[in-house]
Formats: sequence, structure tokens, C-alpha cells
Amino acid sequence: MFRRTEPKPILEDEAVERVDSVLGTGLTFQGTLNGVGGVRIEGAFDGDLEVKGLVVIAEEGRVVCEQIRALAVIVAGSVRGNIEANRVEIAATGRVWGDVTTTTFSTQEGAFLRGQIRMEEEMDLGFPEAPAAADEEGVDESPEKDGSKDENN
Repeated sequence: MFRRTEPKPILEDEAVERVDSVLGTGLTFQGTLNGVGGVRIEGAFDGDLEVKGLVVIAEEGRVVCEQIRALAVIVAGSVRGNIEANRVEIAATGRVWGDVTTTTFSTQEGAFLRGQIRMEEEMDLGFPEAPAAADEEGVDESPEKDGSKDENN
């Protein structure tokens, strides 16, 4: 009746659309935020932001950084800094002071952008590639793998 199912692997497209962490309203963070996964900023963030995933700046969110680099960025709050992402959306309440480099760009009526928009056909955001299947399974690629032994032992 009840079967245990194996967890499905998360595809990169699914990871882009998912928020894993939240910097809540009333919180202030200064520093570097980088990694894999999505983040929603409802408070204030000041620093470096590099995420292989989705970044959402909520209406209450305030971000000040030299550059946001992510797979996708949605701005409903305010950003003072440049944005580099495959997809950028600025909501009606969104305010951006900085340049945007992207392959897909959309805004809602009332959105604000003071900067330049540079559209690219393809972008390399410089994120490391996912490890190969052999690396994930822990397969040892060392020379002794063939079973031969050192004759000096």
C-alpha cells in the first residue's frame, strides 16, 4: 500500500526556480553570499552575491553590492549594483540602480531602472560545471585501479 520512493534528483532548471534560503524582514547581512540554490532577500543585504540559482529581492528587500551574479534574478525591492544573470525580471515595485547583463529581460509597468541593459545571446556566468557521474559515485580514477601491484612491496 505504501511504497518508499527514491528522491528525484533536482534538475538545474528546477533549482533555478526554487528558493532554499530566506533573509527575513528585519534582518541585515553584510558579507559574501555564494553557493548553489535559491535565496529570497526580505531584509537588507550589503556585500557580494553570487548564487547558482534564483535570487528574489522582495518588496521590502534592499541590496547594495557591486554585482549580483545568478542564474535568475527577480527584483521587487531595490538593488544598488550591477546584475548579471540569464534571466532578469523587475516587478512594478522594483528599483534598480546599475547595469543589467542578461539573455532574457522583462519588466512590469512602473518598474525603475537607472543603468544600461545589455542583451546577450548566450552567457557564461562562470559557475563551475556539475561533477561528472564518475566523480559523484566516488569512482577512483587512480593508476592502481587495474589491479596490478607494485613489485617493490
